[in-house]
Amino acid sequence: MSSNQDIKNFVKASQDYYVEEFNKIGNSSKLVFSFNIFACLFGPLWFGIRSIWGYAFTFLILETFFIVQIVRGFFGDVTTAALEKIAGVESTIVFRKKQLEAAIEKAPEKVEMFKRTIQSLEEAVAGYRLEAQVMEANAVYIAIFGIVAITVIKIVQGFMANHVLEKRFSQWLSDKTVSSGLTPFNYIFTVLVAVIVVTLTTIHYSFPEMMQFLNKFPTHPEIRLTSISWIETAFKTAVLKGDSFFDGITFGIRTVLDFLELLFLQTPWIVIFSLIVLLTTLSAGPRAGIVTGSFLAYMGLLGFWELAMITIALLNTAAFLSIVLGIPLGIYCASRPRFYAFIRPIMDFMQTMPAFVFMIPVIAFFGVGKVAAVLITMIFGGTPVVRFTVLALKGVPSNVREAAISYGATKWYLLSKVDLPLAAPTIMAGVNQTVLLSLTMVVVASLVGAKGLGLEVLEALQYTNVGQGILAGIAILFCALILDKIVQGKKD
Repeated sequence: MSSNQDIKNFVKASQDYYVEEFNKIGNSSKLVFSFNIFACLFGPLWFGIRSIWGYAFTFLILETFFIVQIVRGFFGDVTTAALEKIAGVESTIVFRKKQLEAAIEKAPEKVEMFKRTIQSLEEAVAGYRLEAQVMEANAVYIAIFGIVAITVIKIVQGFMANHVLEKRFSQWLSDKTVSSGLTPFNYIFTVLVAVIVVTLTTIHYSFPEMMQFLNKFPTHPEIRLTSISWIETAFKTAVLKGDSFFDGITFGIRTVLDFLELLFLQTPWIVIFSLIVLLTTLSAGPRAGIVTGSFLAYMGLLGFWELAMITIALLNTAAFLSIVLGIPLGIYCASRPRFYAFIRPIMDFMQTMPAFVFMIPVIAFFGVGKVAAVLITMIFGGTPVVRFTVLALKGVPSNVREAAISYGATKWYLLSKVDLPLAAPTIMAGVNQTVLLSLTMVVVASLVGAKGLGLEVLEALQYTNVGQGILAGIAILFCALILDKIVQGKKD
């Protein structure tokens, strides 16, 4: 139970009021009625000054939206958007009429087409004019809606304020770094942000002609052209100077990939079929083995066997290299927090950047083909094993490690006999995620020259062959399910 003095030290202002309200809220297990008139009137300002930024920005956005509706309804031009549409369509009509005149003289067969186009555009203009009239007639209702909505929002803020601040006070009792606000910076920053956001947003939506620079971000073509030139120069230099390095990477990937392709494609299909079924049975049980056999039969009977083996070889290469590099990297990162903090944004970039973007540098360095496909797959799917390894090792109980150290365990013994065995389930979850995420890149990898099932899907997209695309997609799904069962190793 907190003392009244603690409450006073935290709130700083209106101390007696908050002592009464906090005690009322804290002494009841039910929802207590508590209304803060200042939070109701000043809304986002109150929350911002109290350093409750999440609520401050949320309510600021909501209030700004409703203020815009009020200003637009009473003083602004609510028909601006419709009028802009009308102007754009009318310019198109003028252009089409010129085309119609030319067609009457030189291409009579196109006259009817242009007449229909012009008629549809004129109907669109009529619709936009009607929309503008309706918007103009309803302007007062828009303003009334804004008034009602902002009133409701302010009442909600009044009811929430004391409860939110009391919760923050509870956090402050255990962690004195939690700020209660009411600093000069909070006052200045909150008021400044609120004034800028509300003023500029209201002007932009209600009076768009007043500050036209708000309508479009200022650009300078030379900046973009110069940036493009610098990037291209950097890539050309890297390709020339790193030729031997990239050749080494290509050789390593090719060695693994060629071996797996030779294994899966040159070995009699019945041997591979039996080995995969046996491996799945040993890992996940007989039921999973039977299901795996049916999946493989599906791929074989529909003519996808060779393509599926190419896909599995490509996937296994990417997954194998990701695991071989990822687990040691994760082990190193677990013991080097600063290094992990450095590479974590890089891994975020690898997972969030669209595949078509990082295709560009990969192709620039390695060209098109299977090596580029493997690297693209590794970039996207290789990060989970690193993250899970770090998470697993940090989750090892400290008392177990301390006990091992007290008995004289070396760093290697501690890692190999204590940390890794305890972390193994979580690390395997990371391996599983890496394998499955790698498989999602099969279709994308086909764009850079990788064959396999992804190529079938790509061709189906190009020629709108629905049946081919669905069948190949199901085959990819079956590959994913088989690998998932093998890696997870859960008995049925």
